[in-house]
Amino acid sequence: MTPRLNFPPELLLQAQGIALVFFDVDGVLTDGGLYFGETGETIKRFHTLDGHGLKLLQRAGITPAVITGRDSKPLRLRLAALGIEHVHYGIDDKRLAAEETLKTLGLDWSQAAAMGDDWPDLPVMQRCALSCAPPNAHLEVRAMAHHVTQAPGGCGAVRELCDLLLVASGKYAALLQEAAR
Repeated sequence: MTPRLNFPPELLLQAQGIALVFFDVDGVLTDGGLYFGETGETIKRFHTLDGHGLKLLQRAGITPAVITGRDSKPLRLRLAALGIEHVHYGIDDKRLAAEETLKTLGLDWSQAAAMGDDWPDLPVMQRCALSCAPPNAHLEVRAMAHHVTQAPGGCGAVRELCDLLLVASGKYAALLQEAAR
């Protein structure tokens, strides 16, 4: 099976060497809408393409990490099901949380990528070697991102970044062949 994905060469070069990816949740892993049940419980919608992309990253040796300003049981359940170990919930200063994760993993900003959609994500995105945003992100975030995905947040945007990193790492084709067996 021949891979069909195509990314600009300069973007692939920028994505090489990424070992850690920081993701926001609302507007990135979800569509950004906040849904509340009648008893006040939070309801979240996640896309399976994004979840599989996160699992593929882990198989390729690239660590996904989540830094979010919110906390909810559905989010905790989803991230646990995906095996994501580096998670920071209810965070106001995302840069400090990112620095803590980098230190824990013995990495630096040049080995990190980030995907966010609003101003609280900017301090992390500006420091990473590669920053991405979904097209539904705030204008200022899209303007500073190295890459804006075609799919919106919560609808495959995370998978697009995962695929980019897998292609840049040279592991995409082998994972695709393995899946096609």
